[in-house]
Amino acid sequence: MVTAALLLCAALAQAINPKPFTVPEIQQWKGGEGTFTPETNTCIIAETKDERVVEIARIFSQDYAAMTGSSLRVSEGKAQKGDIVLKIKKNKKADNESYNIKITAKGITVTAPNEQGLYWATRTLLQLTELATDGVSLPIGEISDTPEYAIRGFMMDTGRKFIPMDYLYDLVNTMSYYKMNTLHIHLNDNGFPRFYDNDWTKTQAAFRMESDKFPGLTARDGSYTKAEFRNFVNYAKTKGVEIIPEIDVPAHSLAFTLYKPELASKGRNGFDHLDIENPATYEFLDTLIAEYIGGPNPAFPGPIFHIGTDEYQGDSITMEKFRAFTDRYIKYTESFGKKPAIWGSLSHAKGQTPVQVDNVLMYGWSNGYANPADMIKLGYQMVSIPDGYVYIVPEAGYYYNYLNNELLYNHWSPRNIGGYVVPDEDLHQVSGGMFAVWNDTPNNGLTVKDIAHRVMHSLPTMAAKTWSGDAVTVPYEEFIAKSSRMMEAPGVNYLARYGNPDKAEEILKLDVVPVGATLPIPEIGYNYTVEFDIEGAAEEKGTKLFESPNATFWLSDPVTGRFAYSRDDDMFTYRQNILPGEKLKVKITGDNKGTKLYVNGKLIDDMNIRWKAYFVRNEKGELVPASGYKLAQVRTLVFPLQKSGKFNSKITNLRVTNAIIE
Repeated sequence: MVTAALLLCAALAQAINPKPFTVPEIQQWKGGEGTFTPETNTCIIAETKDERVVEIARIFSQDYAAMTGSSLRVSEGKAQKGDIVLKIKKNKKADNESYNIKITAKGITVTAPNEQGLYWATRTLLQLTELATDGVSLPIGEISDTPEYAIRGFMMDTGRKFIPMDYLYDLVNTMSYYKMNTLHIHLNDNGFPRFYDNDWTKTQAAFRMESDKFPGLTARDGSYTKAEFRNFVNYAKTKGVEIIPEIDVPAHSLAFTLYKPELASKGRNGFDHLDIENPATYEFLDTLIAEYIGGPNPAFPGPIFHIGTDEYQGDSITMEKFRAFTDRYIKYTESFGKKPAIWGSLSHAKGQTPVQVDNVLMYGWSNGYANPADMIKLGYQMVSIPDGYVYIVPEAGYYYNYLNNELLYNHWSPRNIGGYVVPDEDLHQVSGGMFAVWNDTPNNGLTVKDIAHRVMHSLPTMAAKTWSGDAVTVPYEEFIAKSSRMMEAPGVNYLARYGNPDKAEEILKLDVVPVGATLPIPEIGYNYTVEFDIEGAAEEKGTKLFESPNATFWLSDPVTGRFAYSRDDDMFTYRQNILPGEKLKVKITGDNKGTKLYVNGKLIDDMNIRWKAYFVRNEKGELVPASGYKLAQVRTLVFPLQKSGKFNSKITNLRVTNAIIE
């Protein structure tokens, strides 16, 4: 009898739904028994006339359809059995982003103290749907969830590498799916002169915003119009993501000093430093900043504006002036009704000149530049973005190429600012945490796809740690195994991942590749194998084999007539062409390090990452290798497949696999 009772208890225990996996993980779960499955007549009910709640219901419906292929109708009527109800339940004591979900056999009820919490709840429901065994059924139970930190973000350097709007929109959607709520856009910066003959006038520099006040200031290799940036900020807001634009001054300002050389520092600082003793500098910056945060319909409509203020160099007298500069632009930003944000630099810039503390958001990135204990003692509100933990500088040879997710997941949270762990009594001064991509070495062949690959590698981990802090409970191995299989967001597949990531699957198969046709998938991302047979015919130079909006694979490139591929601003040519009447078996493999071309089973070219050395002149005027002056050349390819070209050769037996087949 005892054994039977124990078995019965065990069976009942197993029937209780365990806490489901989500990213970030939900804080509290009370499991029930069984599942709820939305039906064809299930509606999303917005129990309010609040336009934002109705908008949230519509976004949820659209994302659900993108994920499952099934539609859920949005209604403002009375809920029926099987419906999903969204309602605001005011609670002054609750966190602004908190929410509750009750899943029963009869339907789902979502409550939150305001619209933001309601929106995050829909992200949780979408993740439960994605991770459901059958792709639709949700476990019965109750969820109570709230974030530990208010700012959960990411920073993108667009100054050194232009990031097109299409990816920024996808990035917002992805961040939103993982409840990350802040995207910082670094709008100006410059490369290092050592890679440009030590000549500032040749060094890469860019300001990415359209400017009416200063015609010719805007970068020619990629920029944002005011209208499209404003629209982007407003779109991100609907997805729960706040955009923080940054104009970085008075260092990192080569784009401005090349435009107006008279504004450049005359001291020992580099030409990319503004002269903060020159009244013309302030006239220029006042006008420039007001162009974007001023007026009735500003290009930067969000509540926060970042004024930079990092890594300015100089003696003690210069640092006093730098402190005055920082204080001035904090107040200037406030005069437009914006909350100012700055990079922490006040430990580096020691001095007596006061710098405003109240209403200022300080980024703690380097303890040498801003000692977090001292900054907290002064009263600054901190964003934790420590360089030694969360800086990605792709293929630069320093910081991280890919973040160390295990270190971050097991040993970091926003309260850890560069190794200084903020004590409990001061934790209210830590607003949250971010990670960052700095594109320090422009023109190194790195594509936006490569940057996105690095971002997505760590975005789930950072989402988990900035939401839950030190309270994560899922073991790291389980977290990585499950989160790495998740989508970027409903309707988003920027990395072009297809099939089961745990095994090789044939994603596309065509016995004959038609000429000038649209193919079933636009491209295939890392890791992949593309194979085909070709029977050659006479081809003109510039003949494409496959193309997508992001890349072209050339059957006969425009210069040499050989196999080649191009993406972004680079073309890479293989040591192989096709002759009339020749029959070849071709295989291309690609990963995040490069591509390989095989012909008839033989490796022809390995387009891996290579390093270019740089030279400087010694005292005798001789060119000698410069120690540490190496620049990567990245030759990766997300393989284009959207359209076949207009070729004369015969292409057969096309096979595309989501794994590398050696």
